[in-house]
Amino acid sequence: MNLYSEIEKLKNSNKTAALCTIVNTKGSTPRKVGAKMIVKEDKGIIGTIGGGNLEKKVIENALLQIKKNEPKLFKHDLLHQHNMCCGGSVEIYIEPIKKMNRLYIFGAGHTGKALAQFANQLDFDIYVIDDRKDYIDNIETEGINKLNLDYQKVLPSLPFDKNTYVVIMTYEHAHDRDILAYCMNQPNAYLGMIGSKRKVELTKKMFIEGKLATKTALEKIDMPMGINISAESPEEIAISILAKLIDIKNSLPIPSKGGAYVEDKKNKLL
Repeated sequence: MNLYSEIEKLKNSNKTAALCTIVNTKGSTPRKVGAKMIVKEDKGIIGTIGGGNLEKKVIENALLQIKKNEPKLFKHDLLHQHNMCCGGSVEIYIEPIKKMNRLYIFGAGHTGKALAQFANQLDFDIYVIDDRKDYIDNIETEGINKLNLDYQKVLPSLPFDKNTYVVIMTYEHAHDRDILAYCMNQPNAYLGMIGSKRKVELTKKMFIEGKLATKTALEKIDMPMGINISAESPEEIAISILAKLIDIKNSLPIPSKGGAYVEDKKNKLL
């Protein structure tokens, strides 16, 4: 059985699990360094680190670390802790298997294409969505999911959770606002919209006056998107956005201000 392929399956599913690896042994032990076992949230296991009371305790520890969402090293004295006559000791490192981060890129223009290509090098499951077939077909990088669908029709079919990142950069301001109005009511790790300072302020005004969102809710949306690095080209803007996604993903401090302002005359880049 290939545990690594099982890990990939779990990362791409909605199920949580933990990988348990023997990293050190001393004396007589049922399994040696490198033995691995996957513990799933339903208490099911794949592989083994030795069976018996040791394995029972490791499963308990793994379920706790899944709940805490943090790794930890556990030391086990087989005789004194688990009444196992082999009598040695093992150290087992337990790490939660993180779900794949899903990235929705609404808009397959120059910046959307560049962002998808850059993000494809990281741990994102990428979906580029655009109703323009020629733009979707222009993305040829392997590993990027391409959806040539109407924005309004595709939104209800997309799954959202706390590992979902949403980037809005279509060719029409009206499309951007419609997508934003829908996505801000869905669970997500990140939600951002590209645009000029004027576009952002007008969007906030329209949402508040139309009672689509409160000022507090709008402040949680990253618009204009990205980290302010004075970006100009589609590639530079994409990098500024990806930097913000990495910042969120890795739970680093978020910059207090900034964003990739895109003047109206540059909308042709989108």
